[in-house]
Amino acid sequence: MTKKSNVHFQTRERRMSKSSSDMNGDARSSSRSNGAKSPTRATNGSIHKLDEKHERPGFDRTDTSASGWATENEDDDTAAELKKAEAEKKKQNFWTRALWTFIMIGIFFGAMFAGHIYIIIIVTAVQIISFKEVIAISNVPSRARSLRFTKTLNWYFLGTTMYFLYGESVIYYFKHIVLIDRVLLPFATHHRFISFMLYVMGFVFFVASLQKGHYKFQFTQFAWTHMALYLIVVQAHFIMNNIFEGMIWFFLPVSLVITNDIFAYVCGITFGRTQLIKLSPKKTVEGFVGAWICTIILGFALTNLLMKYKYFICPVNDLGANIFTGLECEPNPVFIPRTYQLPFVPHNWTFLPTKVTVSPMQFHIMIMSTFASLIAPFGGFFASGLKRTFNIKDFGDSIPGHGGMTDRMDCQFIMGFFAFMYYQSFIAVYKASVGSVIETAITGLTPEEQMEVVKGLAKHLYNQGQVSIKVLEYLGENLQLHARRR
Repeated sequence: MTKKSNVHFQTRERRMSKSSSDMNGDARSSSRSNGAKSPTRATNGSIHKLDEKHERPGFDRTDTSASGWATENEDDDTAAELKKAEAEKKKQNFWTRALWTFIMIGIFFGAMFAGHIYIIIIVTAVQIISFKEVIAISNVPSRARSLRFTKTLNWYFLGTTMYFLYGESVIYYFKHIVLIDRVLLPFATHHRFISFMLYVMGFVFFVASLQKGHYKFQFTQFAWTHMALYLIVVQAHFIMNNIFEGMIWFFLPVSLVITNDIFAYVCGITFGRTQLIKLSPKKTVEGFVGAWICTIILGFALTNLLMKYKYFICPVNDLGANIFTGLECEPNPVFIPRTYQLPFVPHNWTFLPTKVTVSPMQFHIMIMSTFASLIAPFGGFFASGLKRTFNIKDFGDSIPGHGGMTDRMDCQFIMGFFAFMYYQSFIAVYKASVGSVIETAITGLTPEEQMEVVKGLAKHLYNQGQVSIKVLEYLGENLQLHARRR
């Protein structure tokens, strides 16, 4: 095969009409706007040689006169403008994110100090918004958008689940109020049956709404809805119970997760080198371990501060209480300091302390901090995997600059769930309460037996000097009169 010699192209003199020139000018402008490169043109009718280093005509760009062709300077200007616009966008996003961070912090602390009912409202709003976001990412097929009752069923199951869970909490913590009210009593005593029948009605309605050709989509939606209910609503229910048990059991888990997230970022960018998990490429082992240590230290300090205020450590017995009115209760033994003998210090070593006085809560916070650092982040990894599955960056845009509510709460749900289970298993003190006694009397005794209990309690209080003889006589006469009428 013979070697091809260099080819020389001679430019031809072209005559174009004004309209043709304008047309070409528009085409060139379009080419510039699209960033397309144009071949070098010969000017002044000279012969254009191909670059000897290439077998094809060279496409290197040179500056030209007002011919309408893109130049290297123009490309550089365009790139600079793009970088400037991107930097401006990042700056704007940073300030938006910072502003809404302070807004959320202000709302959170304001609600916490205003009273438990306001924190309950916030938790309720969070779980509803998170449920909406998770349901929305299931990518409803276009042909299924015309299906009726799909969204209606999703919200119906949400309402039914919240009715059951909220009812369980209210009945458990406020028995002394609910069970003595004539209107609320039937709903309280039959709450679980009512909740079950509501769910069954939704189940029957779902089966009746199945349409041929859409079975797969409808059953996928049914399963997706129940997964969202479990991962969000059920776990948020236990966070609600933490609030009722005492503000400290709500605030500490939330603070530990936020602290761990902050220090994981700081330690990661400072000395992080080893990738932790592929789902989150920016997470490092060094940041993971460093955040664990920092979270334990801050957990000790924060617990020591919160234990001094009964507003945080007392269970809720008045939903109208706030930081100014406070709460009164007998503190849980876990908050009372104890003296412990150090097992690793010999008794004859007088120059070292052999005993230490500390509240048992400090040991418990070490375990809770460890969970917040080593286990709770996997809730975030789970959310990252879910977003990658559906090829989305965020669950939504509920919070400007932060993405969706679920993006901020992915670790909080599992942490709140753990805090409740740990509290009930190792910290809670189980004893008879006014609500439990009233519940037992109402559900297990006949009206005649209940009156005997009232008279017995009245006599006991009289013997203790708590009530006068008039109260005892009044109850005795009126209860006997009522029994005769029956």
